Amino acid sequence: MGPWGLPLLVATLAGCLFPTRGCVICDPKVREALNSLEMDYLPGHLEANHQKKVMEKIKQAVEDFKDLPFDEDSYMGVVDEATLEKASWSLLKDMKRITDSDAKAFCPNKCGLMLQPLIWCSTCQKQVHTCRKSKNCGEREVKVHQMEDMILDCELNWHKISQGLTDYSFYRVWKNNSETLVSKGKEPVLTKTMVRPKDAGTYRCELGSIQSSPATIIYFHVTVLPKRIQEEIPSPNTETQDETALGEVALDLPHTTVEPQTPKPEQLLRRRLFGVLIWGLVVLTVCVLTAILFSRSGKVVDFIKSRFSSGSRAA
Repeated sequence: MGPWGLPLLVATLAGCLFPTRGCVICDPKVREALNSLEMDYLPGHLEANHQKKVMEKIKQAVEDFKDLPFDEDSYMGVVDEATLEKASWSLLKDMKRITDSDAKAFCPNKCGLMLQPLIWCSTCQKQVHTCRKSKNCGEREVKVHQMEDMILDCELNWHKISQGLTDYSFYRVWKNNSETLVSKGKEPVLTKTMVRPKDAGTYRCELGSIQSSPATIIYFHVTVLPKRIQEEIPSPNTETQDETALGEVALDLPHTTVEPQTPKPEQLLRRRLFGVLIWGLVVLTVCVLTAILFSRSGKVVDFIKSRFSSGSRAA
């Protein structure tokens, strides 16, 4: 958005207010919104040398409407509270719509060369504006552990809206300031898998443009840290003690106590039933043997009695 586009837009929006438009400057909420526009919004969307002039024109455009009567019977210099609230609400809504649109000003790039397509209000023609700033966009520290992936991201937020950009080139910078090309292409990220200590050092990323000067240059200082130590958790089925070879003495080995396993209820019931069955068979066997013994002892007594009586008769 050009330096004069914003006040003209606000002035146009103010022209769509209810009657008594000029009185909206009396509403504290309007004054607060104008102050927020000046202190919070414009610094990030407009160059510093234009901010004061823009705010003066915005405030003057809002105040000037009190001098423009609608008809012969209207007077803009007085208003009731209900009408002031409606008029203020209309202006605040339109101002919020402007700030929420996040319109960008000239050259949003903080570094590098940006070719920004713009529409020139005087001719309504689209042209490419060259935003020239320091091509060195700083240095970044990257730390990665050994055997992990190294990722160097060279993309800045304004690269996607800039025109005339070509390829990203990644170079390895050596101690004697010589360079080796690592990769080149449209991809802004360099990824190297399973890095080793020899991969530590300085890398340079350069984004080309259709002009002779590169768009951006970023340096990466890579430090390769030792490999991460991963603690292994033993499986429940893994033995906790190593087998000691014959003739060796195991020192400071924890003694594992094997707790007796408690039989399940089904096993206890089976054991009790089996015991009752055994005892029943024993008792039955004893009863049968006792009966047989008693029956045989009765026959022996009868035999003795018969022999004794026959002997008496013979005498």
